[in-house]
Amino acid sequence: MTTIKIQFTLFSAFYSPLISTMSGGFLEQEGLEPDWSISPPGKSAIEALLDGSAHVVQSALSQGFTTLGQGETPKVKHFAQINEMDGFFLTGREADPDFTWDKLEGADLVCFKGGQPRAMFMYACHKAGIDFDKINLITPGGAADIDKAFRDGQGQYVQQQGPFPQQLQKDGVGHVVALVGKQIGPNGFSSLCATPEWLETDMAKAFMRAYKKTRQYMNDTSAAEIASAQKPYFPDIDEDVLADCIATYQELGCWTPHVEIMPEAYEVTLDVFEHFGTLKERYAYDQVCCLPPKTD
Repeated sequence: MTTIKIQFTLFSAFYSPLISTMSGGFLEQEGLEPDWSISPPGKSAIEALLDGSAHVVQSALSQGFTTLGQGETPKVKHFAQINEMDGFFLTGREADPDFTWDKLEGADLVCFKGGQPRAMFMYACHKAGIDFDKINLITPGGAADIDKAFRDGQGQYVQQQGPFPQQLQKDGVGHVVALVGKQIGPNGFSSLCATPEWLETDMAKAFMRAYKKTRQYMNDTSAAEIASAQKPYFPDIDEDVLADCIATYQELGCWTPHVEIMPEAYEVTLDVFEHFGTLKERYAYDQVCCLPPKTD
């Protein structure tokens, strides 16, 4: 077996296509033994690619925008999609089947302070036709801090990635009222990234064979079965909660069978960051992305 080093920027059920390459045994079928990690606070997973401590990482197209905006040529390429939709949820204190986005105006929202979660959320508000500046924002920190703040009574609503919202529901703390992804539609949300040199290797081809099988598995397999295999990776999340989260992402269309980052999805991501105000120009697709390694 050959060791493949994988690093996550964030670790959640949203990134199940990459997690399931491991939990579903697809890497092992290709002779690859995964050695996975999560990038430490304050350090980008891209650094792990550049110093050789990771072969492939979970990242986002916006990483490339940041590098290009600094006048530098990216040393890495985003070569396959993980999620083609925003995977954040809005959870309220009470069940609200008639929720409309204008209810956020004047309300207290526990949320992420910046980065892609903020950019996408602002764009969703824009598409919903509400005034983002009228929302009272509470930004305690990372995902665990946000969860704790809401559980401790802060905010009327909270912005979170699965499976945090599903666990809140099971615990009777909150109720999911909206999916941010439905407001935005398909986009290049999160991606797999590697150096151009590694993408030319036999290991990269073996990884892509495993990843293509995993994408199909994510669409053809029940959420309960996927969750059962993934449960060891989520010791603090109840298995039925994990299955609920995975089923929601399947239904939302996050994990389409194709592996390529589609140009039209890339263009929507440019729209998001143009609205956010951080995009200096609309960078060409091939400045950030490339096609996956050929596997035939």
